Amino acid sequence: MTLRIARTAPPQADQGQGRPAMRRAKPWPSRLKGRLHARQAVRAVGLIVAGWVLLGFMFVWPLNVSWSLYGPLVVLAGIFLTPWWFGLVCFSYVVCLALSASMVRGWSILQAGTLVALALTMTLMAIRTRSRERLGVQGNSGDDMLVDLRDRLLALGVMPSLPAGWHAESAIRSAFGEKFSGDLAVTSLSPDGRHLEVALVDLSGKGRTASTRSLVCSGAIGGLLGQVEPERLLSAANHYLVRQEWPEGFATAVHLALDLRTGDFTLGNAGHPAPIQFSAGSGLWSVLESAGGPVLGILPEIEFPRSTGRLGRGDAIVLYTDGVIEARGHDLSRGLDRLLGNAERLITTGLADGARRLCADARAGDSDDRAVVVIWRD
Repeated sequence: MTLRIARTAPPQADQGQGRPAMRRAKPWPSRLKGRLHARQAVRAVGLIVAGWVLLGFMFVWPLNVSWSLYGPLVVLAGIFLTPWWFGLVCFSYVVCLALSASMVRGWSILQAGTLVALALTMTLMAIRTRSRERLGVQGNSGDDMLVDLRDRLLALGVMPSLPAGWHAESAIRSAFGEKFSGDLAVTSLSPDGRHLEVALVDLSGKGRTASTRSLVCSGAIGGLLGQVEPERLLSAANHYLVRQEWPEGFATAVHLALDLRTGDFTLGNAGHPAPIQFSAGSGLWSVLESAGGPVLGILPEIEFPRSTGRLGRGDAIVLYTDGVIEARGHDLSRGLDRLLGNAERLITTGLADGARRLCADARAGDSDDRAVVVIWRD
């Protein structure tokens, strides 16, 4: 008998290398996506098993186990799962509830209310999962990211420590008590502490709807402050907003450049309410009307003329957004008179905490975003 020995073919060598060909590893984004998918599957299976275990308890102790126990499971699924996996888990729970309901004889109002509450919970959590999917994050990462963005936005408007004899405060309040606002303040103090720049911007929209644009715009203006000449800042900001091509990407803005050695300042306005100034010499508040320019983000290649002024000892200036003086159904001049009256009381009681008080006494109340910056000199 002839014994034949089969020989295995040697591994193919790479061209010109003389070495066996090796399988290339998958790129890390693919590996990461696979791990995340596997993690989602494990979580979904765990929640599905928990639902069926709960159904078993209902068969054993029908009077002691309530349908409401599915509520926490639905919430957990909405927090940690993607929409597809969340839908699968909810379908499994609906099957469990249907099987359990088949044993019920003589429905009570409490049982019907529990099912309605579970249906509402599933609907709300489904909306939440869809929102997170659009954002591109899972779990509570989206909420953490929004909180971080909000804190960064608020930090840009914090007034820096000024030289002796100068004071500055800012206050921003969003519509209906939300934590996000379409009004923003951006400040910059020169390294030598001699020049202060403040930009107060009011973006179209209000509250959370304008929050992302607020962050982008504040970052852009924050990068311009102190880096471009004050005369060019509003033109540069306008050019930036025009290039964004947002559907509602317009904004009003007022820009103050203040010399802290002399008190001289220049003021640029882009469709924004005119600031008010207090003169210690006359003891009166006056409106700083200036030529200004149109709103930002509409027309390219626009120049914004600037006005000049001076803050002497005891003087003050207030920058504010339209939410401070505007209110639906009321004349704008009456809102301005109200602001001047509130500012007059600040002189009597002291300008400290004045920005917050002016925001609190705004004509629009909580129906609109409002922001105030108060700068004064001893």
